[in-house]
Amino acid sequence: MKRTLLALTLLAALPFAASAAEGVSYNYVEGGYTRVDAGHTGSNNDADGWALNGSGAINPNFRVFGGYSKVKISDSDVNLDQWRLGVGYNRELSQKVDLVTNVAYEKFDAGQGVNGNGYSVEAGVRGAMTPMLEGYALAGYEDYKDFDGDFYGKVGAQVKFNPTWGINGEVKFANGDTQLFVGPRISF
Repeated sequence: MKRTLLALTLLAALPFAASAAEGVSYNYVEGGYTRVDAGHTGSNNDADGWALNGSGAINPNFRVFGGYSKVKISDSDVNLDQWRLGVGYNRELSQKVDLVTNVAYEKFDAGQGVNGNGYSVEAGVRGAMTPMLEGYALAGYEDYKDFDGDFYGKVGAQVKFNPTWGINGEVKFANGDTQLFVGPRISF
């Protein structure tokens, strides 16, 4: 009886699972290398380190996501920790493209009393260009309590080796800075 009930529940949920673009998963964990090129400062304040990001669907159109990164600023003893936690909404525009919107709480800590709390909002598209390649483009705005807000653009792509494993790359352009991420992604 329990197996029959479970099978009927799974069959009833199948039509709702198709509300994300075909070949796009919002359930993943990724980790890898991250770099910040601080072009607006005119100095050598570049930083590199590692990042860990993840996302989990809570229903066919909504998900929670989060991320953490730790970078060391070049020629200094300063480490910068950044956290991000938010909710996102996706709506299928076509069989292969989703409209994506995200709202997140943002926090950074550079030590020595330099830290900030804020938020970000972003919207854009994400889609499967081929069965082994997906991409996304987002425009956003982030604002911290004690710092001026800034608009940014973000583009990324994932090359898939199979439905579970892939390599993700992302570039974010904000106020003369360029932030880069590259690393393996596990989708489930």
